[in-house]
Amino acid sequence: MSRSLLRDEVFTRLREAIVDGTLAPGESLRDQELAGWLGVSRTPVREALLRLAGVGLVVARPGSSTVVSPLEVRAVRDARDVVAAMHEVAVREAVGQLTRWHLAAMRAANKRFAAAVRAGEVEQALAADDALHQVPVDVAGNQAVRAVLDQYTPVVRRAERLRFSSLAGRGSVARHADLIRLCADGDAAAAAALAFDTWHSLPTPDAHEEG
Repeated sequence: MSRSLLRDEVFTRLREAIVDGTLAPGESLRDQELAGWLGVSRTPVREALLRLAGVGLVVARPGSSTVVSPLEVRAVRDARDVVAAMHEVAVREAVGQLTRWHLAAMRAANKRFAAAVRAGEVEQALAADDALHQVPVDVAGNQAVRAVLDQYTPVVRRAERLRFSSLAGRGSVARHADLIRLCADGDAAAAAALAFDTWHSLPTPDAHEEG
């Protein structure tokens, strides 16, 4: 594997481990231990930790170890607002270009999502949710939107787990169905507004703790 591919692979694996909770908030991250765990040298691990710090998933403490970022309310809210705005742009640009095949793919993803939420399968619910929302992102083809979502969606995913592991996740099934209907009707403004609201309504850590 080339150096660049290895670097990206290490970054992706560490990011996923943070998002899925394998590496818990506040956990110390030592590059030598992570290198052994991943079976790589320390260099790509160090590079990955720098990138993770840049997107707010880890915190480098001067004179101490790097740790997984806590689920801070402000950070989640900021990322959520940006992700919601990007999905709003993507849907607005995609409506009118969505084919019957695209709409069918979104409906199929929502069926998988509903089944996963009912079964309490958080990973499957997140995967289906990603698949559904990725359709308009791909159709829009806006590279700036893709880049921003790639940077901030992992931060939001940690908050998503609060929704999809509870009964609140079932409300997203109806939101998805409404979004697909509006896209099929060609109502770009309403579909974009609903896409924004869907992402913007994700719970933040304090909302989960209080209710």
